[in-house]
Order: sequence, then C-alpha cells, then structure tokens
Amino acid sequence: MKTSRGLLAGLTVLAAFALTSCSDSKKDAGTTPSATTSSSAPTVAESSSTPIPTASTPALTPLPTPGTAWPTPKVTGAPADDAPLAERITFAISKQTQVAAGRAAKTTVKCPGIDKVETAGQHSLDCTVTYGGKPFTGKLTVDAKQYSASYKFTSAKVAIVRAKVIDAVLRAAPGAAKVTCELDEIGVVATAGPAIKCDVTTTANAVQPYQAQVTGTGKVQVEKA
Repeated sequence: MKTSRGLLAGLTVLAAFALTSCSDSKKDAGTTPSATTSSSAPTVAESSSTPIPTASTPALTPLPTPGTAWPTPKVTGAPADDAPLAERITFAISKQTQVAAGRAAKTTVKCPGIDKVETAGQHSLDCTVTYGGKPFTGKLTVDAKQYSASYKFTSAKVAIVRAKVIDAVLRAAPGAAKVTCELDEIGVVATAGPAIKCDVTTTANAVQPYQAQVTGTGKVQVEKA
C-alpha cells in the first residue's frame, strides 16, 4: 500500500508539470506579434483627375482694310506738245505702263523704226518695254496722216507691283491678318494667263486661298479660290 501511494503522488506531479508547460506554451504563442498581419496591408495608389492643359490658338491682329482706291502714280518727264511724234508716243507707252503697274519707276520703251512713224500711212512696230528692270513685249500701231496721227499699244502682258495686288486682296478679304502672294515685288504677268495665287491668313489663324487676275490697264480682280 505504501508503494501505491508514492507512485500516485509521482503521477500527480508529472501531470501538473505537463499542464504548466502547456499553459506557458500557449501564453508565449499568444503574445508573439504576427508578421503576416503587418506586412500584408494593401498599398493604395494615388490618382489624379486634373485635366492636362492644352495650348490655345492666339488671335491675330487684322490688317486695315484700304479705305481709298489705289493711288494713280504721278509720272514725270512728259515731252513738249511740239516734240517729235516718236518721243510723244514712247512717253505715252511709258506712262501707260507705270499707271497700270501702280507705281512710278524707271521705264524704257524701245520700238525699232519708230523714228519713221511721222510718214503718212499705217505703221506696225514691235516694242520692248522695261519697267523697274522687268521687260515685256508689245505691239505698236500708228495711223499717221498729214496733220495728225493716232496710235495704240497693246501687250499680252502687264507689269504690276505686289503691293497693289495685296491691296486688292485686302479689299476682297476684310479681316485678314496676313496676305502672301506668289509674285515678286515687281512682276510681269500675262493678262489672259494663270491667276496670281495668294494666301490669306485670318484672325483665327486659318489660311484661305485667293487668286488675282490683272487686266491690261492694271485693274486687279480678286476672288476666292
């Protein structure tokens, strides 16, 4: 009997030790911080709904619309009324050229045989006119009588200054901010040939095509292409 009691007491102590050990293990496990909880937090990405600014088209300043007609140039150097007929005719052709072009400039007229036009009869001469360094050809006809003479000069081409063409375009396209034409500062164009091409830039920065036709008298006719 003594032996049985001693064995039972030993078992009781072992059981208590096992219980204590188990309890301490659970307590330690419960106090250990969880690494998974702190590292698995989702990342929030920031976003912006602010629109991206775009460059605005600047408004251009309109060119003034001409208020008066293109001025007739003043041509000097007219010969006397009693000057030789050839001299008076060449000046008339020179003046006609400068008025049509729209600006007074150095002009020469050469018509071989013109010194004989005072002889009564019909005369037909080929002439070369040079305006501002730009030459073109034409035909001169003279009907000479004993005390009078009539003459006429015609040409398929005419000299014109670019500024006069741009002036005409501005009249046809009011509110234009810029005008560019495919023409030299001084040009010679065919009266029945292709029109002069011009581009008009509006105040809204849009480009519109126009075309200009020049008559034998220098009148500029403009229309939208």
